[in-house]
Amino acid sequence: MADPDPTAPAVAILHPGEMGAAVGACARDAGLRVVWASAGRGRATRERAGRAGLADAGTLGDALDAAGVALSICPPHGALDVAKAVATHGFRGTFVDANAVAPETTREIGRIVEAAGARFVDGGIVGPPPGPGVRTRLYLSAPGARAVADLFAGTPVEAIVLDGPVGAASGLKMCYAAWTKGSTALVAAIRAVAASEGVEAALVEEWRASQPDLLARSEGVRASARKGWRWVAEMEEIAATFAAAGLPDGFHRAAAEIYRRLEPYRGAAGPPALDDVVRALRPPGRPTIIKMQ
Repeated sequence: MADPDPTAPAVAILHPGEMGAAVGACARDAGLRVVWASAGRGRATRERAGRAGLADAGTLGDALDAAGVALSICPPHGALDVAKAVATHGFRGTFVDANAVAPETTREIGRIVEAAGARFVDGGIVGPPPGPGVRTRLYLSAPGARAVADLFAGTPVEAIVLDGPVGAASGLKMCYAAWTKGSTALVAAIRAVAASEGVEAALVEEWRASQPDLLARSEGVRASARKGWRWVAEMEEIAATFAAAGLPDGFHRAAAEIYRRLEPYRGAAGPPALDDVVRALRPPGRPTIIKMQ
């Protein structure tokens, strides 16, 4: 692969976390110049960006000055702040918000960056961080979406343009995660209730006999525990999406609380034991009923 043209407008990755760095690496492998800003970032982020081949522009302002496209992929609670920071710098390229936020939040972000002169494209990511043998889907909507999709042609990022306005890509993401992450929180809560009532072992045996997929999903909460802190705001954004559609929002506000209780596992070296996760979900001081014999 030839080195990117240093004079061509770059793609700026505004938050090279696990997903952002992987998407940036795909753009880099497609021959694009990809930049990021190290100012204020920690060692882990610097190392991750370095492994992905992202060029360090130093400051956010310098990264935006070099970029024709700025891609925001960050924890959803930070999406608005990122947009405001970009607007403050007067960025006039294409700003892509690919965060897990409600359609109305997306529209607010669009208004913020467009008022400062940028073009806005709505995005939503479904799947794991892309890489060799691992594909993910980047849904895009609004005018300008096709040009962004073309940046990732031939890479593990499958960019899909939706026939819809700003909010369509985010709406799809919200609906998808409402089930995947929402159901994981629900099943984890059910196991905690079963433990509280002393029937967890019996419930597990019943699931094993009649709902083996559900049993596997309940075991999967161990892997989710370390990332649960990221999903609190995502569940709240999903709740807002439901409310805006005139539907009850309590399902995912409860899921947000489930993930909030798993925050002690943030940054843990490995997945915690399932029994520990179940205990973490129950407030201190709640009695446990003697298990059935």
